[in-house]
Amino acid sequence: MTEILVLYYSRYGAVAAMARLISQGVESVPGCSARLRTVPPVSTTPESTTPEIPSEGPPYVAQKDLDDCDGLALGSPTRFGQMAAPLAYFLQQTGSDWLAGTLAGKPASVFTSSSAQHGGQESTLLSMMLPLLHHGMLICGLPFTEAALNRTQTGGTPYGASHVAGSANDKPISADEATLCRTLGIRLATTAQTLKTG
Repeated sequence: MTEILVLYYSRYGAVAAMARLISQGVESVPGCSARLRTVPPVSTTPESTTPEIPSEGPPYVAQKDLDDCDGLALGSPTRFGQMAAPLAYFLQQTGSDWLAGTLAGKPASVFTSSSAQHGGQESTLLSMMLPLLHHGMLICGLPFTEAALNRTQTGGTPYGASHVAGSANDKPISADEATLCRTLGIRLATTAQTLKTG
């Protein structure tokens, strides 16, 4: 079985919904499965602690998830054109994985959501790619041969899947955005499977 780790941080639920769609795409590929994981929030209060198990949603990511995965889909909301602090904090703790080459040679994709059409989606996706490139991962994007990427009036970029959630986070994922999320999952799973089996 080829296993894809779908790892994300979501504050208001849009990125979590995208993660589920990407997982659907992954699992539509025979012989592939998705492992959905999240990261805990970070706090400016040193005394604040987060329970080891989230009260709802998927479990928090663990070292074993990185070891076990054959590919990685990484998702974050847009924060001033960059990934959100909780996801960046998690990635900054993966020095031992970098030294061990845990992720080297594995494919990765990125996805994001922002409140505005021009809220920095592409720069956020690029910011998420940087640590993955340092880990030696192979970036898998969305080609313009995907019809939805050419016609979308909402989210969607060649760098990865995206969603425009609206300033009140009240815009549902559009049909094109959903298609691109699933397509990204399919492309990532197919790539991982090809690399794994040769």
